[in-house]
Amino acid sequence: MGNRIGYVYGISAYLLWGLFPLYFLLLADIDPFELIPWRVLACLMFCLVFIAILRKWGPLIAVLRSPKMGGWFTLSALLLYANWQIFIIAVLTGHVIETALGYFINPLVTILLGVIIRREKLRRVQWLAVGIAALGLVITAVAYGTMPWIALGLAFSFGLYGFVRKQASEQIDALSGLTVETLAAAPFAIVQLIIVGVIAGGSGGFTLGGFTHGPWTTLLLIGSGLMTAIPLLLFGAANRRLPLSHMGFIQFITPILNFLTGTFLLHEPMDPARWIGFATVWIALILLVGDSVRQARRTPAESSVPDERLR
Repeated sequence: MGNRIGYVYGISAYLLWGLFPLYFLLLADIDPFELIPWRVLACLMFCLVFIAILRKWGPLIAVLRSPKMGGWFTLSALLLYANWQIFIIAVLTGHVIETALGYFINPLVTILLGVIIRREKLRRVQWLAVGIAALGLVITAVAYGTMPWIALGLAFSFGLYGFVRKQASEQIDALSGLTVETLAAAPFAIVQLIIVGVIAGGSGGFTLGGFTHGPWTTLLLIGSGLMTAIPLLLFGAANRRLPLSHMGFIQFITPILNFLTGTFLLHEPMDPARWIGFATVWIALILLVGDSVRQARRTPAESSVPDERLR
């Protein structure tokens, strides 16, 4: 029963993350550089409400009392902030397919960062997967006429976020972690709102358009905080019930949905060269997943496929 409900939680989390492009397209009238600060502040509000309801102030206070953990969480918050900003800009400028590419290559980037930062040793199949994925990126770059910077930005910002988050604490629960991160990001969000407001106001003074597009848009804007917090809570519940190898499999629900959304709903261009580039990356992922399955059978408690969260 525990595994079944774990799958329900996990699949629900990744389905919600996969629907993020459609949700944020409803907020296309808002400047993307204004949207992210409101999302951060709304998410912080909901996180504090959840913590108050669940009475989980202990972990939050422990982090705030530790300068070292606070520093790591501030850095992880900035990386997460950058990841969210890149994602929103991509969605609102017609690059949803490229966000899918970013989250497809994220596990491979995470492995590569492990080699560079932690000096981890890779198995031959892992090196082969990284090499094939690099080839796929070259093909995609030729197809796009430029490097897929959005995909690379998403993959590396999130890969670095995962590394920094582990340095901050692997013990703190998902809700408390997100609360600390949004609390750390709040000053940056407020400064960004001020800058956006001054630029938008021009000589006429300070102007913010986030809450001037009617009650429906205002509700969606506030709801973006809830949309951020809910899948995280579902993910945390699933992560406690399922092996990491199983979480690694279902994580691909999100980029698959992003890819389908961009291709078939938003009709973003996918010429043959782009299909070949994506197919090459998918081959690399199949190799990686297959190797992870074999490794998991030898060491059931471990898995090489990293998880995704907090988009």
